[in-house]
Amino acid sequence: MPRIAPFPAIRYAPGTDLQQVIAPPYDVLSPADVAELAALDEHNIVHVDVPTGGDDRYEVAARTLAEWLDAGVLVRDDAPSLTIYRMAFTDATQQQRTIVGVLCGLEVVDLDAGGVLPHERTTPKAVTDRLDLTRATATNLSPVWGLSLASGLTAALAEPGEPVGEMVADDVVHTVERITDPARIAAITAILAADDVLIADGHHRYSISRSYRDEVRAATGRDDTEAEFTLTFVNELVADQLSIEAIHRFYTGTTIEQLRADLAACFDLEPAPAPTPAMLTEMVDRGRLVLLSPDGTAEWLVPKAGAFDGVRELDGAYLEHALAGSSAEVGYQHGLDEMLALVSGASSGPASVSAGILIRPTSLAEIQRTAREGLLMPPKSTFFTPKLRTGLVIRPTAPLG
Repeated sequence: MPRIAPFPAIRYAPGTDLQQVIAPPYDVLSPADVAELAALDEHNIVHVDVPTGGDDRYEVAARTLAEWLDAGVLVRDDAPSLTIYRMAFTDATQQQRTIVGVLCGLEVVDLDAGGVLPHERTTPKAVTDRLDLTRATATNLSPVWGLSLASGLTAALAEPGEPVGEMVADDVVHTVERITDPARIAAITAILAADDVLIADGHHRYSISRSYRDEVRAATGRDDTEAEFTLTFVNELVADQLSIEAIHRFYTGTTIEQLRADLAACFDLEPAPAPTPAMLTEMVDRGRLVLLSPDGTAEWLVPKAGAFDGVRELDGAYLEHALAGSSAEVGYQHGLDEMLALVSGASSGPASVSAGILIRPTSLAEIQRTAREGLLMPPKSTFFTPKLRTGLVIRPTAPLG
């Protein structure tokens, strides 16, 4: 089972306007987004989390962080704490929701060691940036998102902690509350330590934490430093604590005609109406996918009887199976409007998109089953929302001067 650790958190000083200094996670920001956030406030977290400039940008980020601490822009908790993190929002079905979890130090474990489980196969991605930033700043800035398979965490977080910040982004109210009471910290960590934690988002962040841990071990000869843990938001793997959307597929390197032919072995293709948000619900109800053509037409993809025998009940797995011999190259895009713009050529995305396929969100039952069986989902199988914000809590990985 994983080890969970409180830590002396670094936070923006009381009275800070968090609307001006908190940012989305680095991996969803475009260069224009970074520039806009940086211009918003000289102390916006992107100045540290997404450093720009030359080869010395990581050292500049580290100096900036140190200067903010010296000036009192950022302050350190006097004692180890956990942080309750609540996200209140209206979901796609117009229901009021609140997702609650805890920001903590989650043990960094070796691959296949158990305790902390991967969720899906990852696509190749450069990790040097995050590793270089962690080395330079000796902090975890953007949290990993973990799902606890233990029961009882939501109930344990129902009682508020000490309010330490609130901000609104994209119609989501983000609230953080500090817990310093040793008895309550012990009760929460005991719940989390009772079962595995599944990495939902931030696989690459967790991976570089492993590389960083190994470097610290080699340099110090110790395995009891703060590098043994990484900043993680953990919430309970239950239906009312998850908001999952699909990451749709688009294809290049082929033609719409060839893609139809490739899909026809496993799917019946039927005319479909113009895609709308209501269609996404209908896809789930009717067990269908939707093929989008550049000319704006759509077709239902109806799985043929027996075509996916022995294939996991995941749309991503279905498409991998159906297109195993195809020359099509796959890409990933979240959001219906974004997909329609991409396939029609109206967006600034990849050129020569041949088609898109709308898929259904992964079910809670399939997430649980995959985790318990120790298997991995195809890349980009799930899109967990809302997105955690960066800067509400910073976790030191080594003593700061």
